[in-house]
Amino acid sequence: MNITPSRTQHQTNRASYFANSSSNYTWFNLLTSEPLFDTLESLLPDHRERLYPPTESLSMFLTQAMSADRSCQNVVNQAAADRVIGGLPKVSTRTGGYCRARQRLPKQMVEHLTKQVAGLVEGESSNDWLWRERRVCLVDGTTVTMPDTPENQACFPQQRAQKKGLGFPISRIVGITSLSTGVLLNAAIGRFNGKGSDEQSLLRTLLDTFEQGDIILGDAFFATWFFILEMQTRGVDLLMEQQGARRRVTDFRKGKRLGARDHLIALPKPKQKPGWMSQLEFDAAPESITIRELRAGGKTMVTTLLCSKATPKSELKKLYKSRWNIEVDLRNIKDTLGMNILSCKSPEMVEKEIWVYLLAYNLIRWMMLQSALLTDVNPRHLSFKHSLQLWLITAPRMAGCTQEQRRLLLVLIAEQQVANRPGRIEPRAVKRRPKAFPLLTVPRDQARQKVLQYGHPKKLK
Repeated sequence: MNITPSRTQHQTNRASYFANSSSNYTWFNLLTSEPLFDTLESLLPDHRERLYPPTESLSMFLTQAMSADRSCQNVVNQAAADRVIGGLPKVSTRTGGYCRARQRLPKQMVEHLTKQVAGLVEGESSNDWLWRERRVCLVDGTTVTMPDTPENQACFPQQRAQKKGLGFPISRIVGITSLSTGVLLNAAIGRFNGKGSDEQSLLRTLLDTFEQGDIILGDAFFATWFFILEMQTRGVDLLMEQQGARRRVTDFRKGKRLGARDHLIALPKPKQKPGWMSQLEFDAAPESITIRELRAGGKTMVTTLLCSKATPKSELKKLYKSRWNIEVDLRNIKDTLGMNILSCKSPEMVEKEIWVYLLAYNLIRWMMLQSALLTDVNPRHLSFKHSLQLWLITAPRMAGCTQEQRRLLLVLIAEQQVANRPGRIEPRAVKRRPKAFPLLTVPRDQARQKVLQYGHPKKLK
């Protein structure tokens, strides 16, 4: 795009309008704030003067994802109404322009911004929140569903057990969050089934996220022999639940005894080469690795923290309990923000929509960090939903706020802290019964024809 003084002034005026308009653009100020502005400018694609430039389109996309009504029509209506109320010329409420603007947004731009915010949060965090001055990374996987379109089914096929036309496309996501700040450090998106769709395969694409000295907490899915070897090579420690097959044959009478149900063992290399590994890499791997197995809190765990004096079993038991934080983080992203069921109808837009949710999550975590630093509390003790609600309420009015008013907002965020309830157990069941409609057991087109021919079935009692 050719930069001229008139275009620069035009963009400045539009940015000022966006920064002072209603809740449709609550994210604009965060995206264009000083720590992110240079990065955002460097990631912007070449574009000409349009009604929906990239930064404003991304702001609207974030707002759309957070809205109860996530239709494109709703967010375009808000934008059109804001222009009229703000004294700007009326524009059409047709959604075509905005939909094309969303498609032009590079996925790499949203992905890079998400990681950039994560880096800012980690860089500003206090060392007091670390575990023994070491960063702890939480790893887990989850799934999301999306509209049942042929394009989505081809890229993210439904579960194999479901009949064709009855299931929804499903995607698997593996994420890495920080134990100290809760921010999402990185994520990988893939299919739910098929070759390379398992959580271990997705995690292998994120290995560069870990830094020397980190500690990884994860469940039994990730405690594989070659992953443990890779982390030891990188100078990264891990603490995970023992995999089911090895847990059944764990014998604490063998190996070097460190204490009651606590020992060191030499774990031999698997005899079969993984499909993703070359024969050369397999032959170069050592014949065994030394790991520590321990039994604590009703779980058999495996770790590369080998010294029982530096890391007693009681400390590892307490540390592993904090792994549950990533379950809460994923719940915040999927349920509180609403990523559980996506709305985009093409695979490219589905992946972009996922990264938009992850970017929104990290932006809220960034604001929670500022509140934690101001009030001298641990960010893990702050309520994510409370912070999100306050931001959505106050953000439209933040442009004219004084520094003291902004400080008071951060104080309000810190007022609601999450209770510490160790060992809490809740049933995974719902009390409220769903509506008594039968399940759809044939494709919708066939069911519609059946209704036209025979009418709706009698009301169920």
